[in-house]
Amino acid sequence: MFLKAKKESDINLEQHELLEHAQIRIKQKKRLYAHFIIFLVGSVFLVLINKILKYGEAYDWFIWVITFWSFLFVMHLINVFVTQKFMGLAWERSQREKLVKKQKTRIAALQKEIETEFPISQINKKKED
Repeated sequence: MFLKAKKESDINLEQHELLEHAQIRIKQKKRLYAHFIIFLVGSVFLVLINKILKYGEAYDWFIWVITFWSFLFVMHLINVFVTQKFMGLAWERSQREKLVKKQKTRIAALQKEIETEFPISQINKKKED
């Protein structure tokens, strides 16, 4: 009975993790789409400022601004769609397991060091005295 309850709680925990991950991905994609819309509107606005309002008309500065902004948008796009595939949920889980294993190894080494420096038999003798 206990094992069945534990398995159900593990399943619920895993479902909760998957739901959390899905919500995070939705937010990332939503921000990316918002960035794209702002990029389009902002680019048109920059062209209008330069060409129609004739602000800095001697030099087409908007090209450099839009190029730099395009670069930032491409970086955002890569972060959302490429990097997340390599460093997604499975990667996070494996990294977490590696860190837990490393911590357990350190704790075991510390316990062994303590046991060799302060054996329990010596502690018991000191208590008896």
